[in-house]
Amino acid sequence: MPANDAREQYEANRQNVAGRTKPAAKSKGGRGKTLARLIRTLFSFYPKLLPLVLCCLVANSILLALPSTFMQRALEIVTEMWPSGDWASAAGPIGSLTVSLICIYAVSLTLSFTWNRVMAIVTQGSLEKFREKVFDHMQDLPIRFFDQHQRGDIMSHFTNDIDALRQMIGQSLPNIVLTTVTCISVVCIMLYYSIWMCLVVVTGVLFMTYVTKQLGGRSAKNFVAQQREIGIVEGHVEEIMNGQRVVKVFCHEDAAQEDFDVRNEALFQAARAANMYSNTLGPILMNLGNLMYVVVALVGGVFIELGVPNLSISGLAFSIAVTVPFLNMTRQFSGQIGQISQQINAVVMGLAGAERIFELLDEEPEADEGYVTLVNTRMHNGELVETDKRTGRWAWKWPHHDGTVELVPLEGDVRLNHVDFGYEPGHTVLHDVSVWAEPGQKIAFVGATGAGKTTITNLINRFYDIADGKIRYDGININKIKKDDLRRSLGVVLQDVNLFTGTVMDNIRYGRLDATDEECIAAAKLAGAHGFIERLPEGYNTMLTDNGSNLSQGQRQLLSISRAAVADPPVMILDEATSSIDTRTEAIVQKGMDALMNGRTTFVIAHRLSTVRNSDAIIVLDHGRIIERGSHDELIAKRGVYYQLYTGAFELE
Repeated sequence: MPANDAREQYEANRQNVAGRTKPAAKSKGGRGKTLARLIRTLFSFYPKLLPLVLCCLVANSILLALPSTFMQRALEIVTEMWPSGDWASAAGPIGSLTVSLICIYAVSLTLSFTWNRVMAIVTQGSLEKFREKVFDHMQDLPIRFFDQHQRGDIMSHFTNDIDALRQMIGQSLPNIVLTTVTCISVVCIMLYYSIWMCLVVVTGVLFMTYVTKQLGGRSAKNFVAQQREIGIVEGHVEEIMNGQRVVKVFCHEDAAQEDFDVRNEALFQAARAANMYSNTLGPILMNLGNLMYVVVALVGGVFIELGVPNLSISGLAFSIAVTVPFLNMTRQFSGQIGQISQQINAVVMGLAGAERIFELLDEEPEADEGYVTLVNTRMHNGELVETDKRTGRWAWKWPHHDGTVELVPLEGDVRLNHVDFGYEPGHTVLHDVSVWAEPGQKIAFVGATGAGKTTITNLINRFYDIADGKIRYDGININKIKKDDLRRSLGVVLQDVNLFTGTVMDNIRYGRLDATDEECIAAAKLAGAHGFIERLPEGYNTMLTDNGSNLSQGQRQLLSISRAAVADPPVMILDEATSSIDTRTEAIVQKGMDALMNGRTTFVIAHRLSTVRNSDAIIVLDHGRIIERGSHDELIAKRGVYYQLYTGAFELE
């Protein structure tokens, strides 16, 4: 392909990927069920505090609606006393009303203070519990989930989605309850004084509700899109940050900026549309409320002037004493509708965050039907018995259907029989693979990139399950072994090293948390890492951050090998363990590796064929098929693919 055509194709592909967005997270049953599930979850977190908050809110809402009745009574007293001018006799009733009103406001203030204080505890505590639930569930998800999702998007569950819940739980939901109960209380009072005037107010409120639904619905849709786009942008930023060295090496800064601009523009469009509808809703409702206030005043005046019979529970006729409180209740009613409209955005964003959180929590955890466990054993009267102490002698505890329990010594005999596997249905990457490793043997896998070497090791530790065939460990089908116990028996050294924030000692001890300092140091010596660790500023207490960025790649790999050594597993998997180490360091490491592999079943993946010469069996893979197997000498004598690789007739790619 010509250079210009290739560049155009690359740009087209890049823009296509940059513009691609994931579908919105949809909870089962829509937002209504999401809200119901959220409320149930909150009550499960705080079964005593939330009912207290609810009682305070309801009582406070009713009290807030009562002042209008006091106004009506005060106006009625003034109207009665006006012709006679006997204001002294009105002082007593007016004083009683004033004292009662002060008491109501005092109780309302106390209730408001109580629910706000308690709700602060509920809100922050709920966010803490949600983070715990999400993180705990994330630990139970299969590797496949992390292969299919950007880390930045997963991180947004802990940041944006949780933060969206904060305002919704702490402010929006309580205010909606408060305004809803207040509105119901006000309507009841309106019906008590005048059904005709109540119908006028309700008609205006219904129109305001319709406007709120139209504008709020469009705003809600875009707020959901905004929440989704934030996750996409954060995922892209995290990806570029991790690959910053690659970006700079290939002078890809401008292209990275263009990719970011595409995603950022999508976020801008969603946020602009959401806030455009949101910002116009408030002023529109405010003016509609003012208009409704004028209409109620006019209607009340007309009714009084024409002497229209009042239809009410109270039996009062139309008068100033009835109309003026109605104006106050109208203002209160329209204000409550405006209050609800202001909370719509926070509720929608909170529900969008809740949908994403529940979507993650609904992800199927890694299935584990195993029942065979790994236990420590010792010899007692010539028999193998289980013990709680670490003895270095392991066995599989295998319960049988007849109620008996068999202890099978852990020898490290691993066999794959006619295994087929594909990461996606219909796309097989391993075809009829059979591998056997007897206890203590070293099995090496060689082949081009993508041949299936790492995939085989991922199947042994059950990061993925096979489509067909059998994998047996000491004669036990690995599907019967609990995954934690299976993986505890396997030591893995990966090509990509992950070091955690902490000291060098902490990172070595990560292989076995109950290991002593002496055992960690012995493991470091075995791996050949002790020398460079001693030269660090604080030795084993040197703090590592940012995945050990203050260490060389080779030093980081040595720590990874030390971590595997301290775990002291019976089976080792070395996936390109020395690929990042220079030739001089490799000689040091290889000596330690030989000591580490001694007496253990070991699976080795390596591009450097010099590191696998002493393997008991070398398996050559090509496109997921085994094309050759045998010892180094046997394969050299065959003068096949391995011979050509070893002699340099062609190279691994």
